[in-house]
Amino acid sequence: MIGSDGVGEGGVSGSVPDLLEAILGSTRHAVEIARTSRPLEVLEKLSGEREPQGKLFEEVLRSHRGLPVIAECKRRSPSRGVLREDYCPASIASAYEAAGAAAISVLTEPAFFDGALDHLTSVRRAVDVPVLRKDFIVCEYQLWESRAAGADAVLLIVAALDDIELSDLLKLARDLRLAVIVEVHNEEELQRGISANAEIIGVNNRNLRTLEVDTNVSFSLIDLIPKGTVAIAESGIKVTQDLDKLSACGYRGFLVGESLITQDDPGNALRELIQRPDERSVGER
Repeated sequence: MIGSDGVGEGGVSGSVPDLLEAILGSTRHAVEIARTSRPLEVLEKLSGEREPQGKLFEEVLRSHRGLPVIAECKRRSPSRGVLREDYCPASIASAYEAAGAAAISVLTEPAFFDGALDHLTSVRRAVDVPVLRKDFIVCEYQLWESRAAGADAVLLIVAALDDIELSDLLKLARDLRLAVIVEVHNEEELQRGISANAEIIGVNNRNLRTLEVDTNVSFSLIDLIPKGTVAIAESGIKVTQDLDKLSACGYRGFLVGESLITQDDPGNALRELIQRPDERSVGER
């Protein structure tokens, strides 16, 4: 459970750098710069050029057979450094789609993950499946930015927002026809997400303040997620058995990134991850 490493649920110990706060500070600064180059009115105009597939994103998770993976495009991680030197998000996303991805996640945060909104736009043009903007959303401007860039869904991290911000951003995202994954890391955050009427809850096994991963988090929280709410497990998923165990206990979707992007062929890595044993044996004949 998050907090077992000495990091309290309400903060961090004095000896542990709070990475989440550093990322949020950088994000707020980047938003202020973006506002000067692209005012909100410009984004609103661009947003009208395409209707997001927010409903499809949710429907895919509710009805997708097999093991519905949201496969992630991510060049860098703060803990592991550069994950992929030859990083072409559109090509990787196309390979994911061909391998059976239910949706594509694109990291767009620039300072810590080497992401960019242009990555999301290029992926949107390359695939037909829904696309999630994976970033640290802290204001309404970023939601308009997400829709204008081609996102169908966004991530709202409970640890990054107070209750009013979470509620307001959730409402606007829905008004913009964007699906929302409300991401939680512990029971207190889960209860806040439920109170905000989240329809999709992502349980992240990675503590964003320290980047430590504990896959027991998903198993400890699943019984507290209301029936009818789509539950997604995030981080620490490496092999098919991980998906099977999480699916058996109630998860309807799985966000997988580093275990795919670090392989020579990410698309083939996804194919092997979601392929059933009987299908694998037939394919190997």
